[in-house]
Amino acid sequence: MQADSAKIQTLTASKMVIFNRRLKKQKWFYLMLLPGLLYFLIYKYVPMWGVLIAFQDYQPFQGFFGSKWVGFKHFETFFNDETFWVLFRNTFILAVYNIVFFFPLPIIIALMLNEVRKDVFKRLVQTLIYIPHFVSWVVVVGISFLFFSTESGIVNNMLNSFGKEPVNFLLSRDWFRTVITSQVMWKETGWGTIIFLAALAGVDPQLYEAARIDGANRWRQMWHITLPAIRSTIIILLILRIGHFLDSGFEQIFLMVNPMNRDVGEVFDTYVYSTGISQGKFSYSTAVGMFKSVVGLILVVVANRLAKRFGEDGIY
Repeated sequence: MQADSAKIQTLTASKMVIFNRRLKKQKWFYLMLLPGLLYFLIYKYVPMWGVLIAFQDYQPFQGFFGSKWVGFKHFETFFNDETFWVLFRNTFILAVYNIVFFFPLPIIIALMLNEVRKDVFKRLVQTLIYIPHFVSWVVVVGISFLFFSTESGIVNNMLNSFGKEPVNFLLSRDWFRTVITSQVMWKETGWGTIIFLAALAGVDPQLYEAARIDGANRWRQMWHITLPAIRSTIIILLILRIGHFLDSGFEQIFLMVNPMNRDVGEVFDTYVYSTGISQGKFSYSTAVGMFKSVVGLILVVVANRLAKRFGEDGIY
């Protein structure tokens, strides 16, 4: 026993020596890593203790430890409220729209840009489609008003010139989800292509040369070489997207919702704001937010297991 204990102490001491040497040698890398670690610690992990108020009748002046514990009362109230199914339906439909219409678009554009041979044109297109990502949602909504306003909107002016009746895109229940999805596609598609273009840059050019020798055209090369090469990247990003399935985006929805389309535009994010901040129901809104987080976690785990079952690596 003493010999085993001595061996363990010796191994521990040697590991500490190796760790100290590595830390001293790579101290600048760890120093560069420190701001990111502090960010996640302060803004991600420390606030997680706030979910406790979902199980309390939280009173700000009494604090976490002075407020009364009520268990799952707020969850039961939320699930029994008819508003829950309205919010779930609206959020679910918008999430499906984003996955069906928005998620494939960066892949398609990355594949198209990968086929462009003129570098100047390629870089120009990349720059133009990246720029909207840096535009705030307030500006995007303002642009939408300029285009789709009933009185002076560009789109309705064009419809009038063709003798068509103006369409109230901004107040219509039928057009709300289409406008929201179109805004996301315009703003984020270019930014989403960065990852796929980076994955495409790692494809071995010799594979394309061998395919051309075998008589494969560019469509066959893309189908049998390019897509399989970025399949793992697509799966990982799809899993991460599914994890944010119930995150419709607060700012965009909040700016676009009005009394005429609220019944199809109210989602979990805006409901948390209206109940938690506007009405002061901190515990209730925290329970709603926690429900979203739990659903997202479950979806990530399920999607990751399905990916592994079909032979993919997954995210963990």
